[in-house]
Amino acid sequence: MTASVTPMSHTRVMGIVNVTPDSFSDGGLYMTPDRAIAHALAMVRQGAEILDVGGESTRPGARRVAESEELHRVLPVIKGLRARRELDAVPVSIDTVRARVARAAVGAGATIVNDVSGGLVDAQMFGTVARLGVDYVCQHWRGFGADMTERARYGDVVGEVHEELAERVAAARRAGIPAERIIVDPGLGFAKLGEQDWQLLGHLDVFTSMGHRLLIGASRKRFLGHLLGGREARERDAATAAVSMWCALHGVWAVRTHEVSAQVDAVAVAEHLTAIAAPNPLPGAGLAEKSRCRGSVRRRFG
Repeated sequence: MTASVTPMSHTRVMGIVNVTPDSFSDGGLYMTPDRAIAHALAMVRQGAEILDVGGESTRPGARRVAESEELHRVLPVIKGLRARRELDAVPVSIDTVRARVARAAVGAGATIVNDVSGGLVDAQMFGTVARLGVDYVCQHWRGFGADMTERARYGDVVGEVHEELAERVAAARRAGIPAERIIVDPGLGFAKLGEQDWQLLGHLDVFTSMGHRLLIGASRKRFLGHLLGGREARERDAATAAVSMWCALHGVWAVRTHEVSAQVDAVAVAEHLTAIAAPNPLPGAGLAEKSRCRGSVRRRFG
């Protein structure tokens, strides 16, 4: 059975499976297929609804790996995940910028291609995804990790990211990828610095209004560490959960995270509060409004 992804009315948690030695948070922890698969199974037990497998680090300053090495890292993991019956209903995503890796991964059982470059690295990516008929994450991107910091120059970061992302989506559509297969991602941390990431999170409506599912990857990223006084990556999970809750309150389709259980809890709380508040105002809201009205009357006529 091959899992597929359809839009849902709640925010999903996408668990990160880094089969890399140099990822910024968990590099080297899951380099063998057995360890990576065990980690993925643990995340699913904690509530992850999608697994994102990657074999090349995209952190700032990261160096590229050979295509053959990337394939060697990810294919055994994807095949191993698809062989587990308890994961039949869990979609697997391949995190890659290479069309050949995407094609091989889909052949092994992946049903989502998560391309952080939005098709800018490999000219064959859009056409390959269109032919494969799978979902495609189109992320905003301005360059590889070695020089992405230098590219973080914006006059209006929200407007420019939206415009550049919309251009990549249009190119994907022209190449034959159906609109319903496209997921957009503003690319937090990719050629973005500190306050620029916060600006994007503060204007999620700009990206949810694009008409596609929205994926947000804030997990353990530097802008959270800066807010928390330089806290190390693995000490940023509570802050990540706060962002996950914010995303759930703003209609984000999925959040991509290293840690799952706290994110699942944060999403559950956000969605429960939303369900309570939607049909009925929160308790006390009417009283607060009446109080404001009385104060206004006193100011005008008292």
